[in-house]
Amino acid sequence: MAPKFDWWAKGNHRKGTPVVVKMENPNNWSMVEIESPAEQDFLVEGRREKSRNKNARQLTWVLLLKAHRAAGCLTSLGSALIALGTAVRRRIAVGRTDTEISSPSPAITKSKSRFFYLCLKLFLWLSLMLLAFEAAAYFKEWHFETPKLQLQFGIRGFFDSVYTFWVLLRVEYLAPPLQFLANACIVLFLIQSLDRLILCVGCFWIRFKKIKPEPKIAISDLESGEDGFFLPMVLVQIPMCNEKEVYQQSIAAVCNLDWPRSKILIQILDDSNDPITQSLIKEEVHKWQKEGARIVYRHRVNREGYKAGNLKSAMNCSYVKDYEFVAIFDADFQPLPDFLKKTIPHFKDNEELGLVQARWSFVNKEENLLTRLQNINLAFHFEVEQQVNSVFLNFFGFNGTAGVWRIKALEDSGGWLERTTVEDMDIAVRAHLHGWKFIFLNDVECICELPESYEAYRKQQHRWHSGPMQLFRLCLPAVIKSKISIGKKFNLIFLFFLLRKLILPFYSFTLFCIILPMTMFVPEAELPAWVVCYIPATMSFLNILPAPKSFPFIVPYLLFENTMSVTKFNAMVSGLFQLGSAYEWVVTKKSGRSSEGDLAALVEKEGKKTKHQRGVSAPETDAEKKAQKKDKKKKHNRIYMKELSLAFLLLTAATRSLLSAQGIHFYFLLFQGISFLLVGLDLIGEQVE
Repeated sequence: MAPKFDWWAKGNHRKGTPVVVKMENPNNWSMVEIESPAEQDFLVEGRREKSRNKNARQLTWVLLLKAHRAAGCLTSLGSALIALGTAVRRRIAVGRTDTEISSPSPAITKSKSRFFYLCLKLFLWLSLMLLAFEAAAYFKEWHFETPKLQLQFGIRGFFDSVYTFWVLLRVEYLAPPLQFLANACIVLFLIQSLDRLILCVGCFWIRFKKIKPEPKIAISDLESGEDGFFLPMVLVQIPMCNEKEVYQQSIAAVCNLDWPRSKILIQILDDSNDPITQSLIKEEVHKWQKEGARIVYRHRVNREGYKAGNLKSAMNCSYVKDYEFVAIFDADFQPLPDFLKKTIPHFKDNEELGLVQARWSFVNKEENLLTRLQNINLAFHFEVEQQVNSVFLNFFGFNGTAGVWRIKALEDSGGWLERTTVEDMDIAVRAHLHGWKFIFLNDVECICELPESYEAYRKQQHRWHSGPMQLFRLCLPAVIKSKISIGKKFNLIFLFFLLRKLILPFYSFTLFCIILPMTMFVPEAELPAWVVCYIPATMSFLNILPAPKSFPFIVPYLLFENTMSVTKFNAMVSGLFQLGSAYEWVVTKKSGRSSEGDLAALVEKEGKKTKHQRGVSAPETDAEKKAQKKDKKKKHNRIYMKELSLAFLLLTAATRSLLSAQGIHFYFLLFQGISFLLVGLDLIGEQVE
């Protein structure tokens, strides 16, 4: 047993307080201090004084080392800030405003500066004037309380009279309607938060009970050919348009699907208008045809109807009647070889099932801050929204890709229609009205990409939020007249469309970007602290639960979601009122990234030669070299004027909040304004070409 030491026992103590400092370099040191005995135990006063001097010198060295480390940290922080400032100045110097985009004519470019942008500029200038007005009154030591206005203010000059009139105006006429609008948005906010909480409880229940869709036939039986040889005819479609960065990966992935070649046909539906891209895709298709794959190439001269028109044209082929199911993948999706074996068995002995949807996984989710924040949103969408709606309602919005449809369900629902930019949601709603059921498989993943630039993400979100409002206007009469139950009608109209597609972007933009800064200039209208901070933080915490590795990004996620409310609100309004931008369709820019883990799985499963592995291309052809030469474009930033206008508005309101000593409101407005500023200067995500 180790000996016991009694440091306080007589005769066992050491005089002084030794401090041992170990230093390998100025930035890496450690200190060990030995506890000193009591002062009365020292016998010689001279020795005690000498020990004190020694300890003081040692303490001085320790303090100097700590000061050196602090100085090093400050130097590093200063260098980082200088580098950030340099990058900001360089990227802004080559930036372009969001109105300086390619368009057929200057008139179209000019028409995109709509009334919404003009209102923001007017609101910004008005806020600056009010800030100057309030600051002048503050430095004159006037109080903002209204009951004493008539006692405080006499005839003191023009400025005094104007300020008195302004305070009375906001008390009598501005504060009541603003407070009413704020209370209405708070009610909507609470309803939407309750909906999100219920979804999270449903997801927890699914996990607790281990609820999972089970097929009537096991995959092992399917592979062994037992249980009735359920190997139906499957059509695979890959719609694409000028996506030369990813065509090889997707074509290789579907050609390696583990399904009998006699029972599968692959359609490459090319809408590209670039001759080089067309030749590249044709060469890839011919290469796989020589390997024995049943794959055909289709090209449309007229790109009418965009993706919906492309799919509709392909379904009109005469040979489609020989197939029972159709699997759809976008050009950047790479299904694993066992994708069909995990999805098709769910259709056996389940004639009411119309759709099996798989989950997306992202190969570039950690590429930059923008992709990390997108991953949080989509993880919640699949893990919570899609899974809960699938288990409890047998209905959810089709994601447009990584899904298998029963062709009979498509035909029964009217097929693909080009009336909106969300053809996937359109067909899902119509199939639901005809009684078809859906299944979401959370454990079946399909690899794809996230937009890496804010410009690409912004255009994608505009399409995703304007399309549902177009669809809501068109299908509302059909929903009301349909024969589905009252509960399903309520879910479809109120929850699916109004609450999650209309109310969410409306209150996010109105409450946090308009009403909150206005309450700083009209302090008689108030927003409680729990609305500004506590509930949004709680909702962000719930949103981030499906992606636990993203917890360090919870604050940027909250700020970025409010920043994106500008784009979503604008898209919602354009879709609801059928404005011109509601019909814009821009193919999301891809970078062509592939997964190394997916490559290894494919090699192990199929044993293909190296030149046919997913994401590995054959030697470059002349067409590929021309395409690479053509793609060498200079990257630049876009300057987004709406976001910048709101950034200055929020920062102005933050400055005004200091006059009223509203602490939590100030911090929220400050950081939200900085978030808008970073997005407005296009400093999040990759630069665009």
